[in-house]
Amino acid sequence: MKFFIDTADLAQIKEAQDLGVLDGVTTNPSLMAKVGISGQEAVTKHYLDICNIVTGDVSAEVIATDYAGIIKEGEKLAALHKQIVVKVPMIKDGIKAIKYFSEKGIRTNCTLVFSAGQALLAAKAGATYVSPFIGRLDDVSTDGLNLIAEIRLIYDNYGYNTQILAASVRHPMHIIDCAKLGADVATCPLSAILALLKHPLTDNGLAQFLEDAKKFQ
Repeated sequence: MKFFIDTADLAQIKEAQDLGVLDGVTTNPSLMAKVGISGQEAVTKHYLDICNIVTGDVSAEVIATDYAGIIKEGEKLAALHKQIVVKVPMIKDGIKAIKYFSEKGIRTNCTLVFSAGQALLAAKAGATYVSPFIGRLDDVSTDGLNLIAEIRLIYDNYGYNTQILAASVRHPMHIIDCAKLGADVATCPLSAILALLKHPLTDNGLAQFLEDAKKFQ
């Protein structure tokens, strides 16, 4: 499974990249605002800064919600850097735009997916990635992980190449469960990735090892 980090924080992106397990980045205007990035010129520069840190895909989200606007923004984003994947919302004009982009060789990430039907439409339109938001489903008492399983079954049934990018991942068990279910990618905060490192038996074992090692010094 690929690991993407869901942030616009360059320091966190670099830390994840330096860890050696990072495959890409997802970000959006809300995440940009959290790190004080605003204005088209600054946003564009920030996307390029991210591309210069990582070697994998970088999802960059359009703001427009109409077909012509999505196409215009998406083409500009895709032209910024070869690593850019255009993130498009799961709406009618978004699906139409994804079909257009796929025919033009522009890679896409269909975002804000909350049902298997939406994921099926995204795959048929040719999306490179589909982003089911599992944490937000959990927030409304719906099993987000079950959606991952449903999409995996449908895509496998028909041989769709669209990658399942589990989004709104909140904690390390989300990552593990998504991996068990066959998600292609999990995008998550740095804290969730780092939490995978931790286990009390590892800490205890290392402490004992270091204590025993003192006897040979």
